[in-house]
Amino acid sequence: MNRPVSPLLHDYKSYNDKPARKARAGRWFSLGLGIPLIAVSLLLAFSGSDERTQASGENSLATNDIESFATQRSKPNIQLVSLDLEEPFSPSSVIPGKPTALTPVGFHPPLALAERVYETVNLTIQRGDTLDNLFRRHKLNIGHLAVISRMPSASKYLSMLRPGDELEIKHDDGNLISLYRELDLTSALMISREDAGFTADLVERPIEIRKRRAYGRIDSSLFESGAAAGLSDKLIMNLAGIYAWDVDFVLDIRIGDDYYVLYEEIYQDGEFVTDGEIIAAEFNNDGRTYQALRFVDDEGRSEYFTPDGNSVRKAFIRAPVDFSRISSSFNPRRRHPVLNTIRAHRGVDYAAPRGTPIKAAGDGKVIFRGRKGGYGNSVILQHGGNITTLYAHMSKFAGTSRVGKRVRQGQTIGYVGATGLVTAAHLHYEYRLNGVHRNPRTVKLPQADPIRSEYKQRFLAQAEAILAELSQYKRTQIAVLSLN
Repeated sequence: MNRPVSPLLHDYKSYNDKPARKARAGRWFSLGLGIPLIAVSLLLAFSGSDERTQASGENSLATNDIESFATQRSKPNIQLVSLDLEEPFSPSSVIPGKPTALTPVGFHPPLALAERVYETVNLTIQRGDTLDNLFRRHKLNIGHLAVISRMPSASKYLSMLRPGDELEIKHDDGNLISLYRELDLTSALMISREDAGFTADLVERPIEIRKRRAYGRIDSSLFESGAAAGLSDKLIMNLAGIYAWDVDFVLDIRIGDDYYVLYEEIYQDGEFVTDGEIIAAEFNNDGRTYQALRFVDDEGRSEYFTPDGNSVRKAFIRAPVDFSRISSSFNPRRRHPVLNTIRAHRGVDYAAPRGTPIKAAGDGKVIFRGRKGGYGNSVILQHGGNITTLYAHMSKFAGTSRVGKRVRQGQTIGYVGATGLVTAAHLHYEYRLNGVHRNPRTVKLPQADPIRSEYKQRFLAQAEAILAELSQYKRTQIAVLSLN
């Protein structure tokens, strides 16, 4: 008998598949019973037609039952799942690569790597932290850290971490997906895992610069008036730094002095981030007016100049330390506080807390560093124009002040102390021209170089526009003050 193969079995079982042992046993069992039955049917074939028909029907039923039993034994154990199909399935409706009605309702293919939502860990670097111990602490994949740390485009940004640095890490059960670190205001490091491995890119962080204006009038101190005008501590310090060569903001300011400032504010994603640079400023001190305008050259160096292009910076600063008061001025007839004798004081003493940084008054070369009698720990710098400066009573030296090394104006060369013949911590500062002591507070200081000739015309054009804006603001502010 050639019975057609069940379509259901054909869908799940190939013709080439070897029959299961149960199926073979079923066939042998069928043959074992089938031979006697065939013999019986032959004997009954000589009976009447009705008997033959009846016998034939009985034998047929018996044979069908046996074959059905054998077939059922040979079926694989298949569990059919009922699917809620949106429309009947037909083979012609199957299009390669396109979902068909066989797709179960609610089934979604796996999301691409970038579309999935991963767990995020935000890390803030503390003193003594390393990426290795942070990864272990948060159970992140150390092997992935080893891989990204060897990437040339990422290694230098991962090996130099400072307290306060922040990293954002996304991971999948500890496996690194991405690492994001802000490098500065306008750039960040982005490490991402792709199908082929990790990639590292420097991404831009766009900023928006907005101009702001401020006016201040001094009633007690620059810091108090600056705060009242809405200036941050950073801006007040920058303003004082611009005029440090012309105005001593501890001793020279007077009640009624005022100033105008044009400056920048920096925004990112619509939110305030920090104050930017001072664009221009005017300071009126005891009847004298000082104006300064910022200029950035092609190498990115910025400096402040007067409207005609002269540098507001002098070759030397008046006070090489942030001091609280002058404890002793330049005085050839001063009585020494320790020796109690008349002994010339050929410098200025600036009282300041122990450890306060001492700055180089000008560009120069270190020609002495060490212990120098009653001066205690001292540094002497040689400058151009046969000028030398001395800094005494230091608690310790800075690494920049080694003999023979060149230093820049404003660079820290040591720290305030009380070594030598002193009664309290302070800096003793001397200024010598051709070997002769001069009063550091009154000596005429040499000017720094003016703006370079190749930038002169560009600077003057920019200065004209900035001064016009500053003048307009001044007129507005004067009108407001007159109404009050």
